Amino acid sequence: MAFDFELILAAAFLITGAFWVYDRIVYAPKRALVLDSMPAEAKKALNKEAQQRLADTPKYVAEIKSFFVIIAVIFGLRSFVVEPFQIPSGSMLPTLEIGDFILVNKFEYGVRLPVLNTTIIPTTTPSRGDVVVFKYPENPSLNYIKRLIGLPGDKVSYRNKELTVNGEPVDKELLAKLSVSLNPSREPVQVFKESLGDVEFETYNSYRNTPKEGEWTVPEGHYFVMGDNRDNSADSRFWGYVPEENMKGRAFYVWLYWNEFFSLPSFKHNGLIK
Repeated sequence: MAFDFELILAAAFLITGAFWVYDRIVYAPKRALVLDSMPAEAKKALNKEAQQRLADTPKYVAEIKSFFVIIAVIFGLRSFVVEPFQIPSGSMLPTLEIGDFILVNKFEYGVRLPVLNTTIIPTTTPSRGDVVVFKYPENPSLNYIKRLIGLPGDKVSYRNKELTVNGEPVDKELLAKLSVSLNPSREPVQVFKESLGDVEFETYNSYRNTPKEGEWTVPEGHYFVMGDNRDNSADSRFWGYVPEENMKGRAFYVWLYWNEFFSLPSFKHNGLIK
């Protein structure tokens, strides 16, 4: 069952914040009066927790409001600066592996309101070749990661494993032929280096028939995305375009690799995402 962690964190921020404000208005002045009436030595003898319980402050109020600052810091950083994600599938192989933990720049595509994802301060717009995280259009509680191929107005074609944008073939160079694990089985693939704008990255093509071919014209306010694991990716070829308001940010760094719970984490993949 999917759940929206961003929504849960926002609710925690609002609830603990409400208790913090309630305490500041109702109980903090009473505590101050009690402390002012106490001898200096008695004040020193009280630890911080004991001070919070003065003036009959309910324990549940003191407990809940104590989490506000840390939740506010996490909420602010995660909403406006950088957000961590874990790669759950092989759709972005070989760029990103299952178990990679990545960081996403949240302000590069504009400062957005948490949960609503509405842009309040525009910055830059997404570029072809960016690795982007977005809310899945068919279920916004899910976050997807793909490579941005088509901008609004672009004409994208994918036939016979060849990608073109606005009639221009994307530069493609064969690097190797490998046998790799593509969830759920092991199969031979060709590894290519592709160039899209100023971005160079690697892709996989299997020897199977291309699962989805066609031509698409990207509507205004939307983007066309594909996985680097071209024949093993559910992307815009299957479920359509990503609305601009669903964009969350650009993935820019792998900081940890941990593919199984009972395995040891590794830093072997650490580095910038191309």
